[in-house]
Amino acid sequence: MNALDRLAMTIMARKGTDPDTSWTARLLEQGPEKAAGKFGEEAIEAIIEAVRGDKERLTSEAADVLYHLMVMLTARDVTLADVLAELERREGMSGVEEKAARGAP
Repeated sequence: MNALDRLAMTIMARKGTDPDTSWTARLLEQGPEKAAGKFGEEAIEAIIEAVRGDKERLTSEAADVLYHLMVMLTARDVTLADVLAELERREGMSGVEEKAARGAP
């Protein structure tokens, strides 16, 4: 089992626990909109570090992004397995093909 699988399990285990003792429980209790907002904040911080070129800070912010993405997904009952299945479906398909299949511009 890899770190993302363990993180997904931890997030699921914290769902519905005491928000006074768990940041994850607090985010999930506040709803999907709050989880999405925190994900957005962390994504912006990662973008800033990517532009600055600080590898250590970018690595740290990327970890925050992954955590908050997984909390946001959990808030909407989307599992890591769901996301991995979608990635597998797209595997071997070019980005151009994938976008065309979705009807994306």
